[in-house]
Amino acid sequence: MDLWFTEWHTPNVRFSIRVDKQLFSGQSEFQRIDVFESREFGRILILDGYLMLTEKDEFIYHEMMVHVPMAVHPTAKKVLIIGAGDGGVVRELTRYDTVEWIDLVEIDELVTKVCKEFLPQTSCALDDERVHAHYEDGLKFIRHCEEEYDLILVDSTDPFGPGEGLFTREFYGNCYKALKEDGIMVNQNESPFYNNDAVAMQNAHKRIKESFPISRVYQAHIPTYPSGHWLFGFASKKYHPIRDFKAEEWKQRKIQTRYYNTQLHIGAFALPNYVEARLKNVE
Repeated sequence: MDLWFTEWHTPNVRFSIRVDKQLFSGQSEFQRIDVFESREFGRILILDGYLMLTEKDEFIYHEMMVHVPMAVHPTAKKVLIIGAGDGGVVRELTRYDTVEWIDLVEIDELVTKVCKEFLPQTSCALDDERVHAHYEDGLKFIRHCEEEYDLILVDSTDPFGPGEGLFTREFYGNCYKALKEDGIMVNQNESPFYNNDAVAMQNAHKRIKESFPISRVYQAHIPTYPSGHWLFGFASKKYHPIRDFKAEEWKQRKIQTRYYNTQLHIGAFALPNYVEARLKNVE
């Protein structure tokens, strides 16, 4: 019997992965959670029918979300992660011995429980003593924070359902307030390729740019995400992602990565013309 997981990227485009079996299926208060085993991509996490990660390519997303800002702000000690219940961002962040405190705010505790059981590759650092988990709404959590964090990493789902509030002007304004005077925020910024995704990306960029004096966008190639072309937002009160990039200092840490490197760091901010045009349209 042929079993396939299929995700609709647009009404006219489908992406499918052959799966061997379903390891978990459950409904939390917020969303449906599924985990599949596949021959090509290993284990796959699905939320409400949308692919969140696969064991084969999750390292790309998580490395680019963490190492880009940490190479610009290597003295970051206190970090807030919003979303990221799968643990991939935490895993990369705990590789820095200079990080002293990590607040992880995930709205859905069941996501974390499922990932600890079925996706140990990503969730392996969730029990690190520096990690303090809060199972609540990130939008509400951050309203009470002021000049507290060196770095905020927003690993949200797409801008609908549980993740919808993490793409608002209010949320980005609260992130600005929660950061110290030299703080950095990084968010997943959707894809620029398909129109609906691109509109969400433009809206997020516009709102971030209204809140932060420095706002740039960078990219990565993630095969299982819609179009394979994915963007991240880099926003800061003080640091520019290239002018303040501390490449040699990062190299001295000798962190072994599979995707990120210091040459790629600079190149990731060189965007295709069609992406630049979309960004300029809303700036």
